[in-house]
Amino acid sequence: MTQLLLVDDDRDLCSLISDFLTSNGLAVEMAHDGPACLRAAGIRRYDLILLDVMMPGMDGFAVLAELRRFSDTPVVMLTARGEPADRIAGLRLGADDYLPKPFDPDELLARIQAILRRVTGVTVRESSPNIEIAGVRLNPSARAVTCNDQPVDLTAAEYEILEQLMRAAGRPVSRDEISLRLYQREASPFDRSIDVHLSHIRRKLGESGAMIRTIRGAGYLFALDKAGETVE
Repeated sequence: MTQLLLVDDDRDLCSLISDFLTSNGLAVEMAHDGPACLRAAGIRRYDLILLDVMMPGMDGFAVLAELRRFSDTPVVMLTARGEPADRIAGLRLGADDYLPKPFDPDELLARIQAILRRVTGVTVRESSPNIEIAGVRLNPSARAVTCNDQPVDLTAAEYEILEQLMRAAGRPVSRDEISLRLYQREASPFDRSIDVHLSHIRRKLGESGAMIRTIRGAGYLFALDKAGETVE
């Protein structure tokens, strides 16, 4: 059974969310502060963590930063702070998605299911061959990436974007295409999460990150080689 860790200092809200998710076939454990979250995540492997931002003492951003030092478990940030800067901060720290409070429980469930589909690789066949372009190698079966034979540590969302771009290498992929794959919705003009994820991917690929080009009005393109040759 899918195991979730729900982290929020509001115990009543935790119970309500837990009851809803459990009724939909998910197993939920709860933690009510940052240190408890880190202890739990250090002991066992969860499929996904729901992490509140505004907790006393150690807030969600601090927890996420510490969590990413030892875990790549997908994280959905739950926040009553709807400012774009807060959302971007979470994504830059390695969050896979965010959901502003108050939220519809059905939307939360849909986002959890979408992330779990990506992480478990349901849409990628185990027999899928490796993809390699100019030293960047992607292994769909293991959901692993190397650059010049060195492992590259990507979050689930970053991996999905890179795979999508590499499978379409030589042609632009629109923001809507990426958003539909990641979030099952078209891109909002005010949502910068895709840009944040792409910035992380470029940085983690080092010099090879320049192969990911921004094509004005068309989207993003993974060049076929470092010289930037593309297919017309």
